Amino acid sequence: MKIVIIGTASPYRGGLATYNERLATELLQEGHEVNIHTFTVQYPNFLFPGKSQYTDEPSPKHLNIVRSINSINPINWFRIGNQIRKQQPDLIIIKFWLPFMGPCFGSILRRIKKNNHSKVLCIVDNMIPHESRIGDKPFTKYFIKPVDYFVAMSKSVLKDIASFDSTKPKLLSPHPLFDNFGELLSREDALKKLKLSDEYRYLLFFGFIRKYKGLDLLIEAFADPRFRNQKIKLIIAGEYYADKELYVNLIKQHNLETEIIQVNEFISNSEVRYYFNAADVIVQPYKTATQSGVTQIAYHFNKPMIVTDVGGLSELCPHEKVGYVVDPAPRAISNAIFDFFNKQMLEAFTENVKEEKKKYAWSVLTKNIMQLIDKS
Repeated sequence: MKIVIIGTASPYRGGLATYNERLATELLQEGHEVNIHTFTVQYPNFLFPGKSQYTDEPSPKHLNIVRSINSINPINWFRIGNQIRKQQPDLIIIKFWLPFMGPCFGSILRRIKKNNHSKVLCIVDNMIPHESRIGDKPFTKYFIKPVDYFVAMSKSVLKDIASFDSTKPKLLSPHPLFDNFGELLSREDALKKLKLSDEYRYLLFFGFIRKYKGLDLLIEAFADPRFRNQKIKLIIAGEYYADKELYVNLIKQHNLETEIIQVNEFISNSEVRYYFNAADVIVQPYKTATQSGVTQIAYHFNKPMIVTDVGGLSELCPHEKVGYVVDPAPRAISNAIFDFFNKQMLEAFTENVKEEKKKYAWSVLTKNIMQLIDKS
């Protein structure tokens, strides 16, 4: 098939770009012709809370990535839509994660579909955003009208899609493995790279820090006196997209400055593996969620997880098999951490992770996509 992916890709950074690039790679390997149209302007600066939208790493040489889309310029939307329309792609694949993108993406898709040939498949990260803003519903409704098929990565998102559109074909296909962050390496080598002591065991909170991700719950949990003098430390690796002082003050309040290692920066793709290979367990203390790419990085590196029972997190983390599913509350999180280390569950959970992750190959997603299209 002739496929165009519309969305975030290099030189932009983060999970959206990683997902689109990995999906394009899989489709290429299966014999399809694939082009990615990404942004010249993704977010206006006032909407972007981070230090930079861009990666310092080189663009994947095997992918054809075209920087063409300006998310805030309607003239651009019509021009790019007409340009892609003339190319007659068989399939457009587009990720939807934020209503802000609705007017841009919806307009581009309307122009493309005037060729009466291209079909549009949307992979939905969030149909309803974690942090709501004025205009969310009308922007989302505008976006979905030209979409032909939907893929959700969690049951909660599938339900949210149905609340906007109950007639178009849709299916559930979990987030595949993020297996493009390098090879596994020994704990010793990872700790050496990060200049961390091998006398300690490590919890890892990874990724952009937003309110809904519940880092405050994890800090409160880690303040549990059971962890003092136990040679356990918490690594917080990610850039703050929320008020940093809230978390810094919480750490000071509980006298945890020497117990927590803070890496307040975006972790580049080439560095991700050091943090995951150094950690004993990955903690996702989210207050709300749909699904999380962090889970699939953990699976790639054979790491047990502690996740909260919100959104689709529990769907990917069988309780007491690959980790723990707990209530989004400090005591529940601390009990799981204590149980993990006290009962020495690392080895057993790791073996279970190795088996469980076989479900999440990228070929499963592409097979589901093609079957959804063929049935319609």
